Amino acid sequence: MQLDFEKQGGLIPAVIQDAKSDKVLMLGYMNQEALEKTEKEGVVTFFSRSKQRLWTKGETSDNFLHVVEILKDCDEDTLLIKVNPAGPTCHTGADTCWNEVNAPGQAGWLNYLKAVIRERKNNPSEKSYTASLFEKGTNKIAQKVGEEAVELVIEAMDNNNDLFKGEAADLLFHYLVLLEQRGIDFDEIIDVLRKRHSK
Repeated sequence: MQLDFEKQGGLIPAVIQDAKSDKVLMLGYMNQEALEKTEKEGVVTFFSRSKQRLWTKGETSDNFLHVVEILKDCDEDTLLIKVNPAGPTCHTGADTCWNEVNAPGQAGWLNYLKAVIRERKNNPSEKSYTASLFEKGTNKIAQKVGEEAVELVIEAMDNNNDLFKGEAADLLFHYLVLLEQRGIDFDEIIDVLRKRHSK
């Protein structure tokens, strides 16, 4: 990874983001050695400006930041590091250095799923179930959403949570396919819900 460490005197800022929640956890600085150690060991190591040495986040608290992905910005002088935190990130005990709650949840993963669905639509493959849905058109996709909704209702009457969750996942998936077919982003639906909530 080519980075411009010299622009800011040998250090570059590293924004730390939770890979699951997308919440920004903290900001630190890295020199070349800290980045290499981070890449090698899979836990985030900074260069401490106050201690003037390498500092692995969690070395005293065990609240390590386990690396998922390291990205550089367009100017090659800032990093975005996506992590799975082993505990609170801030030295105060807060989840983030801005005293925000890093709430669990994986709703942000829907953005990835939306992107996959869009890719299947734009670059269809014979082996792709999703692409086959788009090939059948709006009416068939809408019919499939209806079928999945009925199956979810049926499972709601039973006490098998695993089957209920499976049908809920099927309904959500086909609903997202229908939105993509209609050219409507899921975020637009969320905007409608937010407007209703604010009234």
